[in-house]
Amino acid sequence: MTNEHNLSEYPPEDVLVKSFFHRILLLFHIPSTWLAWQVCVVLLLPLGAVALTWSLTTGEVSDGLVAAAVLSLFFLSDALLLRGLPSRGVSYGPWQSQLFALAILRTLAALLFGLVPLLTDPLWGFVGLIGVQFIGSLTLVYGTVIEPFNLKMSYLTVESDYFASDSQPIRILHISDLHVERLTRREEQVLSMIAEIKPDLILITGDYLNLSYVYDEQAHAHVRQLLAQISAPYGVYAVLGSPPVDARDVVPSLFDDLPIHLLVNESVVVKLDDQRQIVLLGMDCSHHLPTDMNALAHLVSTSPNHMPSVLLYHAPDLMPQAAEHGIDLYLCGHTHGGQIRLPIVGAILTSSQLGKRYQMGHYHEGQTHMYVSRGVGLEGLSAPRVRFMAPPEIMLVTLKGSRL
Repeated sequence: MTNEHNLSEYPPEDVLVKSFFHRILLLFHIPSTWLAWQVCVVLLLPLGAVALTWSLTTGEVSDGLVAAAVLSLFFLSDALLLRGLPSRGVSYGPWQSQLFALAILRTLAALLFGLVPLLTDPLWGFVGLIGVQFIGSLTLVYGTVIEPFNLKMSYLTVESDYFASDSQPIRILHISDLHVERLTRREEQVLSMIAEIKPDLILITGDYLNLSYVYDEQAHAHVRQLLAQISAPYGVYAVLGSPPVDARDVVPSLFDDLPIHLLVNESVVVKLDDQRQIVLLGMDCSHHLPTDMNALAHLVSTSPNHMPSVLLYHAPDLMPQAAEHGIDLYLCGHTHGGQIRLPIVGAILTSSQLGKRYQMGHYHEGQTHMYVSRGVGLEGLSAPRVRFMAPPEIMLVTLKGSRL
């Protein structure tokens, strides 16, 4: 193994902490400790704005009060759903923060339909208001209760001329972005799938804790409980994810005494059957691209180059460099596939420094195959515990020979 770099050489502050997206998460996280009555008082402001808008456009105060009453009922339904998720073992995010994020979207829609009476019968405005808000509620139920537990198994076949075409294929399971808050049936599904497919090798690419539970001891215990049940004949190897999520003063110790090899800027040769070998390049992730690009170049230069190479790095941001170095397979996550996607638009946000260039799935550049996993868990802080058109996944790579 090589281990020339260590965590202390990395920038003290993650690039993501300074990002606009992270600052928005922190802003919306402010209400997370508010009491219910405080939430209600603040929500009176958007309700008042809606009442005023409708009253002015229809010329009837009663219409404004009805529109505000309709909106308040959907606010209430959101609050009841979100507050009930932890007790149902679905997700554990702060309901206040998520409620305010939803309230903004609902209020904007209500204000938009409040302009309809300027063009036609106010009745159509009310029809649109109720219809869109109801669709929003159905979408919320689907995104919080159904899709986050619709765990998929994805497949990728990669050929290598290092192996003979008649050699036994190697089955590699890739897991990313567990983001454990508490163990749920989603994590049970992961273990069930592993037991069913029986992979030869398991590789995990970071983000073990939910961002809201980085220093939560129960979450730590649940991560260890989950990881302790993951095994494969040729071993389990892992790297760390984003520094704000996989806090370097917490997460490495979660691997103590577990049968998992945590790779920190080091390479390891995995010996397979028939004297075949592959080399794993385990990269730590600082999200500071110059630092990580240099670390990758060093790692490649000091690692064996006469066997298939597999890069483990949390984010897809090093794909151009991986292709330049001729790495065979690059496994990552981080983007969650956007976690919330829209038709045609795709991912709304990815948190990747390359934007939406590598959102999710398989990419092939030069001889490098990269797979960007949508991951298993959900983002933390005030981010909605929602998946829409981006179901969780684990991925099975079949590495087969192509040499005659």
